[in-house]
Amino acid sequence: MVLLGADATLPCQLSPEQSAAHMHIRWYRTQLSPAVFVYQNGQEQGGEQMLEYRGRTELVRDSINKGGVALLIQHVRASDHGQYWCHFKDGQSSQEAIVELHVVGLGSAPHVHMMGPEDGGIRVLCSADGWFPKPRVQWSDMMGVNLQSLSEFQTQDEDGLFRVEASLVVTDSSLGNVTCSIQNPLSGQEKASAILLPEPFFPRMDPWKAALVGTVPVLMLLLIGISYTGWREHQAKEREVKKKKRESHERDQMKNEKEMALKDKDNLKEELEQRKKLYLADWRKALLYPDWRRELFRPVDVTINQEIHQNNSDPERKQKLREETQDLSLSDKKGDCNLITLNQEGFTSGRHYWEVDIKNTDEWTLGIYEMPTGKIGLSTDLQNKKFRVLEKKGCKYRALTCGPQDISLEEHLLIEKYPQKIVIFLDYEDKDISFYDMTQGTHIFSFTQARFYGSLYPYFSFKSMQHSPSEQY
Repeated sequence: MVLLGADATLPCQLSPEQSAAHMHIRWYRTQLSPAVFVYQNGQEQGGEQMLEYRGRTELVRDSINKGGVALLIQHVRASDHGQYWCHFKDGQSSQEAIVELHVVGLGSAPHVHMMGPEDGGIRVLCSADGWFPKPRVQWSDMMGVNLQSLSEFQTQDEDGLFRVEASLVVTDSSLGNVTCSIQNPLSGQEKASAILLPEPFFPRMDPWKAALVGTVPVLMLLLIGISYTGWREHQAKEREVKKKKRESHERDQMKNEKEMALKDKDNLKEELEQRKKLYLADWRKALLYPDWRRELFRPVDVTINQEIHQNNSDPERKQKLREETQDLSLSDKKGDCNLITLNQEGFTSGRHYWEVDIKNTDEWTLGIYEMPTGKIGLSTDLQNKKFRVLEKKGCKYRALTCGPQDISLEEHLLIEKYPQKIVIFLDYEDKDISFYDMTQGTHIFSFTQARFYGSLYPYFSFKSMQHSPSEQY
């Protein structure tokens, strides 16, 4: 067993001891050729060696005269994990043995954050990467009691290392905090992170609804009881007296209920102010309540190019727009077809936000672009810009970072309900760009820890729906 990136020595020894210097020695994986390492006629034979082991393997020759032919593998990778065969051949005789190498990769500590309200509780997400082999994920409360994950996804990168994401919906506001632990199944080593879940962040039932549920059955029972008594006595006078008493009681009841409703309203207002105070004290960790978040950012004066909307009924104009609003990955385009104009200088500091209405569009690209310091003017040449945007094509969404030298796919997004209006929050000093669905009041995606080297500007392009209203989704 060896840690990822360290050196591993695979032992192999003839018994009884005898010199192996004159023998044909071959280390291999699943087939004899190509091999991990070949030793013949007293020297290494590189012609049959697998490409991934070249420059990383050598024979430990200190004890070859005693039959020891241990193999040294330098800078162990995840792909080195598995079985190796040590093969001796002396004339017509041959023997071999199996050695199994276990590679252990300890990845990053789990990152835990709140996603927002869901199913009467709070959805919490735990993510970590750089683990090998596939790690185990476990949620627990502060008493150490294990909690069941709602969902768990694991993927492998190009180096074979695992990234894991697990979510949990916490409905019990008394838990206080929950812990996410990532454990390596081979070594048993683990890393853990906890998150505090403040009780005011949990969604609650409106007090007036709870009062109504308890009051209506009581009033119904009272009405039935009074009516039944009047029917039994068959006396008009008694019925009238009881009716007056009932009306007086109902008036008192309604008065009391009105006073209770006003009191509950005041309590709800006080609780809402307390919840908002807690949110404002630690708003960066809570990916919810975009209306409150807007109070911490400055609104931006932007203009959407109305000519594009008006000319969109012209077939020739449609075709031209379609060609101009292609995927940002086509870096040889000279125009980026930005439909949004910032009515001020570009952003170089501060916190800002703006909203974009995207209804009746089936393909759009929305976000920001960066002009490096020193560029003169606002050239539309894509080679001078770096984009950080959300992109929608059909029913698929993804987050893109597109620069002058490369394009990297940040993440494919799962969005259940089609957004009608999106607000973009830009925190220049905190290096954060966040997107929220204002219709649902939910967080969509954030570019975090971005590096800014120049002025930032809004970006928006779209393609309108081409089918009839009955076909819209």
